[in-house]
Amino acid sequence: MERTVPSTESEEVELYLRTYYSLLRSSAEVKIRTLEEVHGGMNSLLHPSARDPKPDIAAFIYSLLRLPRCIPDVNLIVLGQNAEVFSTAGFGDLRTWEEVYASARRRRSFFDRKGTLACFIASRSDIDDMIPLLTAYQIEWNKLHQRLVPVTKSTSVTELGKTIAGYSKLANLLEIQVEDLDRLYAVWDEDFFENLTSVANSVCDLRIRLLSTSLSEYRRARNAWWENIEKTVPNIRTRPVYFVSSNTHGLVNILSGYGLKSEVELVKYLNRPGNAGLLNEWKDITSGSVKSSKENFLYYVLRKYQENPESRELAQKQRVFEREIGITRVPSKRSFDVEAQVIDLSRLDCSLMDTRLQEVDSGNNHSIRGILKQTNALILNIDYPLGLSAYDILAEVSSNVGQILGIYLMGKAATLNAVVGDVMISNVVHDEHSQNTYLFPNCFSAGDIAPELIHGTVLDNQKIISVQGTFLQNARYMDVFYREGYTVIEMESGPYMSAIFEMVRPKRHPVNEIVNLYGLPFDLGVVHYASDTPLGKGKNLGAGSLSYSGMDSTYAVTLAIIRRIFAQEERRINL
Repeated sequence: MERTVPSTESEEVELYLRTYYSLLRSSAEVKIRTLEEVHGGMNSLLHPSARDPKPDIAAFIYSLLRLPRCIPDVNLIVLGQNAEVFSTAGFGDLRTWEEVYASARRRRSFFDRKGTLACFIASRSDIDDMIPLLTAYQIEWNKLHQRLVPVTKSTSVTELGKTIAGYSKLANLLEIQVEDLDRLYAVWDEDFFENLTSVANSVCDLRIRLLSTSLSEYRRARNAWWENIEKTVPNIRTRPVYFVSSNTHGLVNILSGYGLKSEVELVKYLNRPGNAGLLNEWKDITSGSVKSSKENFLYYVLRKYQENPESRELAQKQRVFEREIGITRVPSKRSFDVEAQVIDLSRLDCSLMDTRLQEVDSGNNHSIRGILKQTNALILNIDYPLGLSAYDILAEVSSNVGQILGIYLMGKAATLNAVVGDVMISNVVHDEHSQNTYLFPNCFSAGDIAPELIHGTVLDNQKIISVQGTFLQNARYMDVFYREGYTVIEMESGPYMSAIFEMVRPKRHPVNEIVNLYGLPFDLGVVHYASDTPLGKGKNLGAGSLSYSGMDSTYAVTLAIIRRIFAQEERRINL
């Protein structure tokens, strides 16, 4: 079929990819310094000022949020697929290392407290993510270092930041706005002065080493992930399944109602010191002076509360409560960090569910309670994966469950025509990994989501570009796609479509073709909510994570997915 998609090759991006993959073939450690020039030459949308002597604080913060908090103490990063790979390479038992986390990226990582960071990778996409992150981080660290060296000869960073005037002077010395320094302070929090002192005292000179990257090792990691699920829920092999790729809070909150059940305890948490802003918002919502969802707010507060160490008891109570009504959480243990949840629809208690779940409208007038009594279906919900690992995961799931009844994909994306918090529904995906353009039937339309979306807009009939990495785009590259109507930028829909192709066709997915996926034997829905607008000057999705404002779109989409599953089950039961 003749292609209608523009040529997507970007010489600068291709050169960057070829350079770091050729270097990583070495069994020796590679200095990130060798990639700085080609990284800057890429003119990335997320790092437009890489070659500018002045700091690009947005790119620095973007990287910080997606690297573990221990990164200022790291000098060697090692990438591998599983613990066995690290052990074989001489790094010992990672269980004796400290497990560390990033604020805005899920990647299983371990720190030996001696300068070495071990990161599990699930696919090539993790490499395409980590290399630009580390390079941008190092470039911007060293820009800040150059500006702080003269300061430390006469005074300390800590002393300078103690006063308002000194803090403002510090921002001037770094050649950034005070607001940008505030953002950096918010990211580093109590480590701000310690980390900034480290910036002043040392040059960043990271090294990276890539261990075995064979397809068989990726396959072993994928198999270990699935075996953990099957061991926990053995009957998943024989039961029909609705596959959902979303997050770990949406479906379980709405279907269990635990956040609503815990309202009294959550309000007590809001009354604690330091939560004045959230408490005032709660009062505005309950008084009706602010148009917002009480349910969504409670779900948000539940997540915030459970981030604190003292909330472990509540988290444990929630797990016990969920198990009693058929919701089983399966944390990833030995491989990449993608939690799964298996939800037995027949065991759910509809009296506990979110009040916005109304009875399914049908000629037979079946209620949700009636549907749940008759169904034998499960929901397999996974935490949205990164890039190509989406293909691997869906390929593994589809090969092992009894029957796939529906596939529903919800994730964050950059947008070229909407604003943060808007919802985008697409029916075309161009995949940069396979170079295929997939045309597919999206079961969702604007009318399915708009009634529950208070603060945003729903845009349907959109087109997605699935990129290889968040840094691996520049303005010229994006302009070509924008001219062709591609407005949604993310990393997973294309790989998912490649897996779906192989679920319904007797061959491996093609390359560089237009692929028609209409007529699928199962339901398919793809929805994204906008997390950033990369064409905006000085803005990128890395400035932070979506706050409570993002919960509105998240739960509007989640409600639509659950309603769709109930409607599909009613049709199946009545056949």
